Amino acid sequence: MLLRPLNILAIAAASALSVLAFGHMASAADHAWANLGPVGPNEPILATVGTNRMIAYYEPDGGKCSVSAVVFDVSPAGGGHASTRVRVSLHPGELFHLDAVEDEQVVLTCGPNAAKLIVLNRVELLTKAASRVVN
Repeated sequence: MLLRPLNILAIAAASALSVLAFGHMASAADHAWANLGPVGPNEPILATVGTNRMIAYYEPDGGKCSVSAVVFDVSPAGGGHASTRVRVSLHPGELFHLDAVEDEQVVLTCGPNAAKLIVLNRVELLTKAASRVVN
């Protein structure tokens, strides 16, 4: 069975886009692993804090944000295996500071009516991540 030229072009284009997307994801994973929100319930916040990465999400709980965060070490010295889970319940407007050894932190807050979880220091985190890429 012969493929029509149009089908071959479509397959070639799809393959090329897949390769480009995979290559971009691989380089993006090394340099800019982040989703700093704001996010809704059960959506992940992904942040790099020093040599650690954080995954956080929340569930609404009677007008509060019930936040779960897992922090894990990605440095070669840390072996990439050590992790810690933190759970906290935030009223709207309350802040949660998650500090790293390298004098960096992620500041989370619960939005009005527990509708969103927000990283307040997004610009600071993105600036530090960009400086690590340049160096």
